[in-house]
Amino acid sequence: MTFTPRQRRGHGLPAEMTSFVGRRRELAELRTLLSRSRLVTLTGVGGVGKTRLACRFADEVRRAFPGGVWLVELSELRGDGLVQALADALELDGDARAPLEAIVDHLGDRKTLLILDNCEHALNDCAELAGELLAGVPELRLLVTSRQALGVAGEQTLTVPPLPVPERDLPVPSASSLAEVDAVRLFVERAAAVLPGFSVTEANREAVARICRRLDGIPLAIELAAVRLRALSVQQLLDRLDDRFRLLTAGSRAVPRHHRTLRSMVDWSHDLCTEPERLLWARASCFSGGLDLEAAEAVCSGDGIAREEVIGLVIGLVEKSVLLREEHPSGVRYRLLETIRRYGAERLAESGREAELRRRHRVHYAGLAREARAHLFSGSQVEWATRLRLEHANLRAALRSSLDGRPGEEDGLRMAADLLYHWKTSHHVREGRRWLEEALAVSTEAGEARARALWGDGWLAIIQGDLPGALVMLQESRELGEKLGLDADLAYVALYSGMAAMYQGDAEAAEKLYKEALAGHRECGDEAGTALTLIRLCLVYSYLGDSERALRVGEEALRMCEARGEGWHRAYAMMALGVEVWRRGDTLRAALLERESLRFNRSLGDWLGAGVNLEVLAWVAAGAGEYERAARLLGALRNIWKSAGAPLSGFGHLMIYHGECLATVRLAMGEAALGAAVERGARLSLDEALDYALSDREAAVAPAGEAPSPLTRRETEIAQLVARGLSNKEIAGSLVIAQRTAEGHIEHILGKLGFHSRAQIAVWVGDRNRAASAPGAAGAAEPG
Repeated sequence: MTFTPRQRRGHGLPAEMTSFVGRRRELAELRTLLSRSRLVTLTGVGGVGKTRLACRFADEVRRAFPGGVWLVELSELRGDGLVQALADALELDGDARAPLEAIVDHLGDRKTLLILDNCEHALNDCAELAGELLAGVPELRLLVTSRQALGVAGEQTLTVPPLPVPERDLPVPSASSLAEVDAVRLFVERAAAVLPGFSVTEANREAVARICRRLDGIPLAIELAAVRLRALSVQQLLDRLDDRFRLLTAGSRAVPRHHRTLRSMVDWSHDLCTEPERLLWARASCFSGGLDLEAAEAVCSGDGIAREEVIGLVIGLVEKSVLLREEHPSGVRYRLLETIRRYGAERLAESGREAELRRRHRVHYAGLAREARAHLFSGSQVEWATRLRLEHANLRAALRSSLDGRPGEEDGLRMAADLLYHWKTSHHVREGRRWLEEALAVSTEAGEARARALWGDGWLAIIQGDLPGALVMLQESRELGEKLGLDADLAYVALYSGMAAMYQGDAEAAEKLYKEALAGHRECGDEAGTALTLIRLCLVYSYLGDSERALRVGEEALRMCEARGEGWHRAYAMMALGVEVWRRGDTLRAALLERESLRFNRSLGDWLGAGVNLEVLAWVAAGAGEYERAARLLGALRNIWKSAGAPLSGFGHLMIYHGECLATVRLAMGEAALGAAVERGARLSLDEALDYALSDREAAVAPAGEAPSPLTRRETEIAQLVARGLSNKEIAGSLVIAQRTAEGHIEHILGKLGFHSRAQIAVWVGDRNRAASAPGAAGAAEPG
């Protein structure tokens, strides 16, 4: 189950969804409604917890949806962007077909739950999308969150109410009884997070009860209020709420109008800020998906905020819970809740400075893309790739700003082309092509930017299997390059034209084009282009049976990459060498090369590269007589290549080896056994498939007298670290993986073992360790 594109393989809730109080009735009613209708919409006031309820429900019912449970965030999108977001969530960017057609085909007849989150801004578009999905996917269930129902035939709605508050007309109960009221429970939980040890006492219970009543039990309002206890007492907090929420009639004790409560709460938060903090809040609203300190300094400083003042203002907004602080392996980032961001955007528009802030934002992220390209062939490559992935929403916003209303400008075209490797390695091939083609349509000037965008788009088209489109773009790029004397671009045109030739099975033409590209890249001093061409030459020489030259150029590419501390091209060089080493019969070295390549591709999230690695490992297994293993790997690959849109995407000439492997395994196992093993592989999640491919054995051997462990090797490793008391962050650092990946593994472990806490994992690990160390256990673990 996947909740967001950055948590593709995790079962955990998004960070802001981890706190959950009450809602038992709503969860039960939601189960009933979804059993009767294929479309249920959660409605309610902003901040009431619609998304949180949807995610908790999804977490509880995920096993009932073998096709997956997917959360698709739509708050920033309209029109075709809605379909694109859904395709991205389903990891279908490698498919050259229309996104909706690819989505419907991908979901097929599998029982799947999609959560379409925050639809109120684009009701008609979301209603149309929902109708088309329900018509095309018979086993699909849709759960929508919106402030307003979609109005689609057959739609069931469930209004999400505020959390229960203490009865208004009854005496405040005792502290212990009051603490059981849902709104109070949430307030106490959030207060304790900023004021350790906070609880409801006989001394503060009256004030706590009044705070929860005055905030109408709205979770977001309660959470924003509770964190103010960093600076205020409970009574001071209550006094400020009374001042803010009092009706215009002086002295009125009436409850404020419900639909204004959230805005009143945000107004109150705004009033707590200093004027410079308010200014930074408004300016920070131009970011999408978060920002780091460097971006805040670059975009938000000036005109009343000195650059050196930004850090202090950021700290102030974090302390006031306007900005949320988030830990990432690459550093600290900040995020505005959507309601808070929109509030700031209104203030920014009122200031008359919105266009200027959009320009600064655009310039900053265009510079970021340009700098990332400059570090493409270096030891900081992974750092930059990770940074771009975190900034994906901001990159989108900057591209949109560059292309909207700016015909003839090359800014967007250059930026889209600078992000070529981001589109390729971050699973955004389709989106990259869309941006490049829109930019090419807007900026028609015959210059270097256009030539580079054309061959970049051509590469992505080859990856998608769109050979006719690739050839058209490469031809135009070649004509521009020859006309303007763009030698560096002509080298890339030759490189990707060689790939197109290999795609068509013309290895001799490919070899000629690769040699032309290699000479051009070397003449221009382009190390990335040189390495990529050497890798392709290694593959074509291997295909032609020229083993010595294949090894020579492959090892040259490897040396180039290692000299610069570069990782991505090095991984592909190892992949290409692995193919040739396997052809020579050295299966042990081939497996070592492919696994090392796979580890890097996995760390970078390059699933196309990882797919090629799994292909070669399947061939290695078949050649070693490990037919069950080969079949499972082929099954796992079925999902990867379906997502990519074409088998061996970008490496189609290797399909001959895929077919030979399949024929060998079928002959050895028989059709029925092969089909069963392939299905077992296809049922693996991506992480499970990669763990399996990286393992040396079919499964961990259990101690004597115990059932085999249900955990994969990586899950077993993480379980051991959990038992040692390491936090998710410490586990991620120890294994050099993303913290969200570690969290996803832990959720898998809990699910497989039927546990609900880390303590249960620790006890289970201890029991198995004791059993393994018992007399006779070691001998029993040896294969008989």
